[in-house]
Amino acid sequence: MISEMGTGGAEALVAGMARSGGQFGWQSAVASGGGHRAEALRALGVPTFTVPVAQRKAAGVLRATTATKAAIRSFQPEVVLAHNVSASLVARLAVLPRRLPLLTVFHGVAETDYTGAARILKHTSRTVVAVADVTADRLRAAGVPDPVVIPNAVFPQPERVDREAVRAVHGVAPDVPVALCPARLEPQKRHDVLLEAWAKLDGEAVLWLAGDGSRRDTLRLRAAELGIEDRVRFLGNRCDVPDLLAAADVTVLTSDWEGMPIAVLESLAAGRPVIATDVDGVRQALAGGGGVTVPRRDPAATADALRSLLFNAHARTELGEAGRASVQREHDPRLLMRSYDELLRTAIGGS
Repeated sequence: MISEMGTGGAEALVAGMARSGGQFGWQSAVASGGGHRAEALRALGVPTFTVPVAQRKAAGVLRATTATKAAIRSFQPEVVLAHNVSASLVARLAVLPRRLPLLTVFHGVAETDYTGAARILKHTSRTVVAVADVTADRLRAAGVPDPVVIPNAVFPQPERVDREAVRAVHGVAPDVPVALCPARLEPQKRHDVLLEAWAKLDGEAVLWLAGDGSRRDTLRLRAAELGIEDRVRFLGNRCDVPDLLAAADVTVLTSDWEGMPIAVLESLAAGRPVIATDVDGVRQALAGGGGVTVPRRDPAATADALRSLLFNAHARTELGEAGRASVQREHDPRLLMRSYDELLRTAIGGS
């Protein structure tokens, strides 16, 4: 269960687990507010159920709980795996009459929100899975007993269109450096910092912003104010990130906080070096190589890191190879699935 099944990292993890579960004897269904990943799963024969997004209002929680109860009656699961806090709250209300074991995968919140998240999760979930070590540490400090750490993994997503074809669609010549930022246009992701950094770069280069959100119009205006609107492309929500990664040269993420971003792992798996803020699970994801970390909210440092890679093919190749090796070693989806399989079967056996 997850709030939505669009373009985010948690959604990618859910889709990968649902696709791979059959190899471990799972029969999986996904309950969510819908999105292109839910449609893709449905096309593969995975049962999907529509649950309205609760939106932190009593009426919304009631509607979501009713829909979840209907999904449970239809699918008859032995265990429920909820992603993040709001889905866990709704799932707990829905499974109470049936006493189903409920586990939560916690992908992270802002540092100031851990206390509130822990207060809810202590009452909803039999086990809380943290996607990074630092996330588990903060949950534990906030009062969640014994969170289990299962680092995120990246499931294979072969590119469908070659590099030059993707660039041609977006009007970018083969030799122009391209930085890709695959992130929702929301305050957490701090695209304003990225735009200020981009304005400090000299030389021909293009920034692709793959994502949409509440900050879109503000960020478009800011790009125009900085005089970089012709070097920044707002691509909107995308379901072709593997193709964009194939066409880009580096990935950049300037978030204030993260759990363990799937976007970083996907970039490493594609051999694309990553420039990202030194926060939370990003630090763990890049510990084995493949990227450069910069301080939060530091446009100058971000610009320096971009400059060092965008215009240096040799440095990109070295980091890209290191990142690919690291993600294969530390974030193997088979290891992730074995860990979840053991956790879920233990929960079912103890119910």
